[in-house]
Amino acid sequence: MRPDAEIADPTQGPQSVTDGEFDSWRALQKATDKKRADIISDIVGHPSGVASVEELDYMNPPLSDDAIRRHLNTLEDVGVVREREFKSGERLRDYPYKFYELTEEARELFDRNGLFPKEAWQRQYQAVEKTARIREIEEMPRPGA
Repeated sequence: MRPDAEIADPTQGPQSVTDGEFDSWRALQKATDKKRADIISDIVGHPSGVASVEELDYMNPPLSDDAIRRHLNTLEDVGVVREREFKSGERLRDYPYKFYELTEEARELFDRNGLFPKEAWQRQYQAVEKTARIREIEEMPRPGA
């Protein structure tokens, strides 16, 4: 079943959610790609719901951190994820300063369509054995928190 939204004109090239309009159809198209869906699942499953590239890289060993960043950029362009960043003076040396979370629009869209249930992905995320470094990053504060 197709959500009520217009499909972007492919001749117009890549489009982003800079004008404030969330296109449910494009968001679902991008979010249901297997690799991007895995990344979204890990963000949803993260204890804080806000994950760093380093954590996502650990949870997705087949992907390089560059590939994860490209997928996050795609998801950000369609309004599925938002980047949060520590300001220069608030950053901790040798720790991530950029983090990613779902947007409210994406969470509502996924809930309406039965996608990425939070409790299920949190159980899955918790079941993964993590290194001391990843556990330490999981426990660090997040920007805006």
